[in-house]
Amino acid sequence: MKLYHKLLSLTFFIALPVITFAQLGAKKEVFTRADTLRGSLTSPLRICYDINYYHLDVKFDIDNKFISGNVLFKFTAEQDFTRLQFDLFSNLKLEKIVYKGKELPYTREFNAVFVTFPQAITKGSKDQFTVYYSGNPVIAKRAPWDGGVEYHVDSLGHNWVSTACQGMGASVWWPTKDQQADEVDSALISISVPKGLKDVSNGRLRKITQLKDGYTRFDWFVSQPINNYNIEANIGDYVHITDTYMGEKGKLTLDYWPLSYNVAKAKKQFDKNVKPMLKAFEHWFGPYPFYEDGYKLIETHHLGMEHQSGVAYGNHYGNGYLGRDMSGTGWGLKWDFIVVHESGHEWFGNNITSKDLADMWIHESFTNYSESLFIESIWGKQAGQEYVHGTRMAIQNDSPIIAPYGVNKEGSGDMYCKGGNMLNIIRTIINDDEKWRNILRGLNKTFYHQTVTYEQVVNYINQQSGKNLTQVFDQYLKYKSIPTLEFMTLHGELMCRWIANAPNFNMPVKVRIKGGEYKFITPGTRFSPVNIDGATKDNVEVDTFNYYIGVLVD
Repeated sequence: MKLYHKLLSLTFFIALPVITFAQLGAKKEVFTRADTLRGSLTSPLRICYDINYYHLDVKFDIDNKFISGNVLFKFTAEQDFTRLQFDLFSNLKLEKIVYKGKELPYTREFNAVFVTFPQAITKGSKDQFTVYYSGNPVIAKRAPWDGGVEYHVDSLGHNWVSTACQGMGASVWWPTKDQQADEVDSALISISVPKGLKDVSNGRLRKITQLKDGYTRFDWFVSQPINNYNIEANIGDYVHITDTYMGEKGKLTLDYWPLSYNVAKAKKQFDKNVKPMLKAFEHWFGPYPFYEDGYKLIETHHLGMEHQSGVAYGNHYGNGYLGRDMSGTGWGLKWDFIVVHESGHEWFGNNITSKDLADMWIHESFTNYSESLFIESIWGKQAGQEYVHGTRMAIQNDSPIIAPYGVNKEGSGDMYCKGGNMLNIIRTIINDDEKWRNILRGLNKTFYHQTVTYEQVVNYINQQSGKNLTQVFDQYLKYKSIPTLEFMTLHGELMCRWIANAPNFNMPVKVRIKGGEYKFITPGTRFSPVNIDGATKDNVEVDTFNYYIGVLVD
């Protein structure tokens, strides 16, 4: 959710649809070798191994903002190789890499580490090595919108520390194969903290060990595939609250970790929001994807992040987005934005993960849209539609939502509200709410615990809907402009066409004579008759409530 805050300041201004099509001469982005090393999905030194398991064992020296520890990599060889790449920010010291009791030679380039093995690792074999490291990781100044470790003290003077690294990458604070396309199958997260504090990480708490040096180690085990940017450490004076929810797969454990003086607030706010959210999202998306690891909310100084099975929460136990309504309709003040939005990522982002950062719309567009579905589940469809329509005020149409691939680049922040409106258009075109619900549930079932591409998601929706919606996705995601429906009268007959960037754009749209019933027409990019009896340029009306488009009447 880290780009969402940039949109918030725009939500209190009326934003008319932007109709621009001249994109020639736009400044071309320049990417460096460092970008390619970080973002490449096809590098032989990355695709040669499939990461299976991490044991992250890290000690936090909070006073000195220093960490030290090691990470065990267990992997399966996808092909024969003698060298591989993992990632660790260059400001952190790499002390040694140990393989079968001996240190391995390595080189570093930017934030990439290249390891050479003494003999070939053969395809299909399972192997492991351990990386030892230390240093002062990047301090996040405005988490979660920048990445790293954030250090604060709570109102009682206790240290309060957390990690947040979406986009920047987990290698900002621990050695990892820092790539969304290869999720680890399971992980053990061991975080050692000064005595008197607690660490809360992903998954289930396995063990607490009092160490001889005055530290306490907390061992958390994640049994399901997880994005490495989701792996977290949260250190503070926490209190544990437990509850359960009877969901589609049975009993789901609910664990809340507020600071000690916020227990009463946490109980009240989470009781009001969590179970209605789970009920709504299981209805629309299918079972919560991580029953085995449970559901947690953890209080953090930063606003929030979708850390799998351990959602970071910093909305101050109030409704809205820090007390504001992202839609300007009033519906956004009836529920806790961070509980709903960040939990929506458990389905889109954590269960279904984009292989490349360029396709973060798969995470953010669906999760933005989930907010309106949550509202619909409680207050009805019209309320949900009003909310998603209201979020258009934050759309900027500044650049494409899909960024260049292979360079660890995110696209426009329009992936939130514009992407959510695009999905509402898709729903409107399909014109069958039960089919739409089955598509959303089917996405989460078909791609359960998988990483996916743009083509996989779009092709699945095309197949299940029975409609070719590729041009719709292309226009809203690959170009900054929205399509415009142009009307003109030719030889006494009302004609229309789409002005759009996507080749062969032909989106069905609902049109009526004012006061009449809407009917679907399917214009192309050449003028064709509107085919609604009695329609003229003076009485034609387009469904711009459900369609985020421009309309031009000549």
